[in-house]
Amino acid sequence: MHRILYSLILSSALVYAQDKEASVEPSKSADHAQPKANITRLENGNMQIGEVTFDPKTRQIRVPCSFNMVEGLLEFALVHENGKIHESLLITTASPLHANIAMKMLRYTPSQELYYIEKEKGVTSGTYPKVDDETRKAARIHLFVEYEKEGKKVTLPLRDLILNDVTQKSMEADEWIYGGSLIYDGKFHAETSGDFASIFVCRGSLLLYAGKNNENDEMWVANTKRLPEIGTKATFIIEPITSSTTAKKSP
Repeated sequence: MHRILYSLILSSALVYAQDKEASVEPSKSADHAQPKANITRLENGNMQIGEVTFDPKTRQIRVPCSFNMVEGLLEFALVHENGKIHESLLITTASPLHANIAMKMLRYTPSQELYYIEKEKGVTSGTYPKVDDETRKAARIHLFVEYEKEGKKVTLPLRDLILNDVTQKSMEADEWIYGGSLIYDGKFHAETSGDFASIFVCRGSLLLYAGKNNENDEMWVANTKRLPEIGTKATFIIEPITSSTTAKKSP
């Protein structure tokens, strides 16, 4: 019975993604093969699709990654290792498509509010889709990064690892959204580009920063004082905004 249910949900997620037709320029990695979407149940009750694991009860999604930068300008929080690694804090070998399927299964609501409307292919109109308040609110998410330091687990809000280069303050809280990415030439754009979580608004990224200065590609830098060594293994965590996640404090 569970297998039938998960198969139906998976099919719905894939159909939903392929229904969102849009015009997006293909990336250099556009020939990246679409990964298989086999979902398994783990012994602890969580689910796994590829390298992405998720909890049906808490709606938490976990993506294995590693630290890629400890200083310099950032345009992305997380990209696939075949993507724009020269400007991303974290890199992963996990599939953005798998993460998107997990978000669909966990009933996250995507908001298209930051995907500009094109007048014609490759030409922006300077306007954005109108999104109702309920959808905007449902698309907001919390992002955390977990890693080990001196044998102890450290879990930090992603915002604490990224600084505004002008104010030298961390990002504003609760300003990340699930955009859901787009479809180009029949392929899931976040998968072909590797754009997983973008700070500088990137049309087609799965997750986007919705705070101020998200259209300035020279505003955000790595918070060197709080970051471990490059190559340190970590976990990128996506959670719904609830009273419990809001209450989490940085150490």
